[in-house]
Amino acid sequence: MTGRPAARIVLDGAYRVAPVPRRLFGSFVEHMGRCVYGGIYEPEHPTADDDGFRGDVVDLARELGVSVVRYPGGNFVSGYDWRDGIGPRAERPTRLDRAWKTIESNQVGTDDFLRWAGAAGVEPMLAVNLGTAGVQEACDLLEYCNRPAGTEWADLRVKNGSPDPYGVRLWCLGNEMDGRWQIGHKTAAEYGRIAAETARAMRRVDRNVELVAAGSSKPTMPTFGSWESVVLEHTYDLVDHVSLHAYYEELDGDRTSFLASAVQMDAMIRAVVATTDSVGARLRSRKRLTLSFDEWNVWYEQHFPGEDALDYVPHRPLIEDDYSAVDAVVVADLLMTLLGHADRVTIACQAQLVNVIAPIRTEPGGPAWRQATFHPFALIARHARGEVLLPAVTSSGHRTEKYGDVATVSVAATHDEGTGETVVFLVNRSPDRATSVEVALRDLSAKRIVEHVVLAAEEPDAVNSAAAPDRVLPRRGQDLHLDDGVIRGELPPCSWSMVRTS
Repeated sequence: MTGRPAARIVLDGAYRVAPVPRRLFGSFVEHMGRCVYGGIYEPEHPTADDDGFRGDVVDLARELGVSVVRYPGGNFVSGYDWRDGIGPRAERPTRLDRAWKTIESNQVGTDDFLRWAGAAGVEPMLAVNLGTAGVQEACDLLEYCNRPAGTEWADLRVKNGSPDPYGVRLWCLGNEMDGRWQIGHKTAAEYGRIAAETARAMRRVDRNVELVAAGSSKPTMPTFGSWESVVLEHTYDLVDHVSLHAYYEELDGDRTSFLASAVQMDAMIRAVVATTDSVGARLRSRKRLTLSFDEWNVWYEQHFPGEDALDYVPHRPLIEDDYSAVDAVVVADLLMTLLGHADRVTIACQAQLVNVIAPIRTEPGGPAWRQATFHPFALIARHARGEVLLPAVTSSGHRTEKYGDVATVSVAATHDEGTGETVVFLVNRSPDRATSVEVALRDLSAKRIVEHVVLAAEEPDAVNSAAAPDRVLPRRGQDLHLDDGVIRGELPPCSWSMVRTS
């Protein structure tokens, strides 16, 4: 490489954002489509355990590096009675799920999911129904999960086979209550009031819970910003986190804008942080809320006909997007953006874990496989350790129709003082041009490249499938080199790269 590089990045060990929050690498299991039934749960599957959960899916969830899983929704929770999913399976009622027009068998419920979470080694994040239910139902569920024996709901948990409290710490106060599609939709003032009352009551049941107030369901909502402001006026000193949700897709063949989706995520995070801190200042609070980005992913919503087009059937396949190499690059950039905001975004859940817009896919009675998006998530979750570094970036840019001028190269990096390892993650957002890059590693003692992998969209629309599960894979990189503490080389077009140094 000769001449001035298109992107110049400086990483200095003295400039850090925050420790890597392990909860950033979360996922989401909702009673939607085949995420639960035929996804994590399939009693007839050859790998199923005694509870009916697929062993191959648990193995892939561990490989993915999932740290926390949100359950049971999502839109599903706003019409869900948690009491339907406990006790002997043969005695559980069959209900209409009005969120996704499904006949819900309730064969998987709270106890079942929490046992699955224990087997998978993930922290559970439970959501309470603030659509058709409220304060009492939330407190009863919390008592069932977290209180020792000696009261009605705790004793029922013991009777159902779990003598010890689960100790669930993370709780979502409802879901997307600003959306008119949500069962029990509320105005900001209505939701803020019930969320505040529920938070007060839940803390009297268990003062150690962490509570998440529901923020706007997407950044394009007309109430985005004002919703957070009103809700937090009611709840600021009663909750610990405020949620964000966002999904991205390629529209009308505009791949250039799609590859820059992380620009919009970054702007959304900054807006919610500003709104949150503004409310805290007005209330003269010493508390500093953090963000829970508990739904994010690539989702081709344009292909989904909407709930009103569905008929009631048991557990149909629903929004099972096949993810391409391009989608994998975007997912990597989104996760890197979350990592770059580690001082304020401390929880994140990619939606969802299995089958439903997911990194893991399954066939009934057959194999489970990794989608293209599985790989960058797993590698970032595995190798992002220690502290997130604050990069200084000078990058050439290019024009996008949706976001205007954007930087062509995005970067995130971490440094682990214990191992001495620095890991640099890079995305080239250009759909068709390679770009030169220079990364100066200062005060980081980087002497050699331990590993360099690249996921490039050489076949942009290639996807993994049951028949070809390894068509899209990261490959060993050869175009970046480390010399005198500086990484130099070229990033392929539409690519994600990881460089580990020590």
